Amino acid sequence: MASTISFIIWVLFITDTVWTQSVRQVYEVHEPGDWDDDFDCPRECFCPPSFPTALYCENRGLKEIPAIPSRIWYLYLENNQIETIPEKPFENATQLRWINLNKNKITNYGIEKGALSQLKKLLFLFLEDNELEEVPSPLPRSLEQLQLARNKVSRIPQGTFSNLENLTLLDLQHNKLLDNAFQRDTFKGLKNLMQLNMAKNALRNMPPRLPANTMQLFLDNNSIEGIPENYFNVIPKVAFLRLNHNKLSDSGLPSSGFDVSSILDLQLSHNKLTKFPRINAHLQHLHLDHNKIKRVNVSVICPTSTALHAEQDVFIHGPQLSYLRLDGNEIRPPIPMDLMTCFRLLQAVII
Repeated sequence: MASTISFIIWVLFITDTVWTQSVRQVYEVHEPGDWDDDFDCPRECFCPPSFPTALYCENRGLKEIPAIPSRIWYLYLENNQIETIPEKPFENATQLRWINLNKNKITNYGIEKGALSQLKKLLFLFLEDNELEEVPSPLPRSLEQLQLARNKVSRIPQGTFSNLENLTLLDLQHNKLLDNAFQRDTFKGLKNLMQLNMAKNALRNMPPRLPANTMQLFLDNNSIEGIPENYFNVIPKVAFLRLNHNKLSDSGLPSSGFDVSSILDLQLSHNKLTKFPRINAHLQHLHLDHNKIKRVNVSVICPTSTALHAEQDVFIHGPQLSYLRLDGNEIRPPIPMDLMTCFRLLQAVII
């Protein structure tokens, strides 16, 4: 039990690091001695005296990026009419950590080669809601988060991620990715990637050869029909797996189902399953709502006694499932009492 709790705490800590590192950095305090040049500010933007390393240029109808002072760490350019990212505005911006260019009109042709890769300290790049048709490249090696949601991305040029070993989060949701966008080496180089979001695309198959450190994989709202045998062997740390709104059937699942000890949260809502998939005793949250399941077969869903016996020092109370969602199926209450006998930690069942 102690080792299980430690693992969960570690997962939550890492997840919190991915999501909140940006927040912590925004509120870093910098003394006036941290920069040498005068407190200049582009006339199109706002420079708060209390936050001298930030430059606010959002919601101003800008068509071009102004010259960025060298003292700036955080650059906000969202919701403008910007179409291009040239090198010149960033000539002196060697300290940039954060760029927000969401909700503009940027195309791949508008990004001058080297404009982004020259930013050697850049950690966070937001390019959501633009007109990109492929993942931009080259990008700086320092990058930790790349947000490309709601573009028109259908291509990932070979070698795009080859030097991005510091990237921990890649968001490609709501684009136009097909299966042919991926090669076996597409994700090569992403040694530290922890969260990959490719929801709302047009995938029919699981993406190949994901980075080994992937912990959160979001593939909702695609057209995925099957999961290959041993698919999870290459991502042994995956803890949060979302496959809602796909076309998964019983025959499309691997023979071992989702009997993967690392998975803590499994979401399979709005698919075509008629029976429970096999799960691991470590699983805590299971979403199976809006499928075609007709009955709760506890002998199938309950992890085998052999598996529990092998980990008897870990599971004092048996399987760890605490949340089960089954509404939108063809199941009629009452729920079999032996469900509670198997899953003694079960706190909520929605049916």
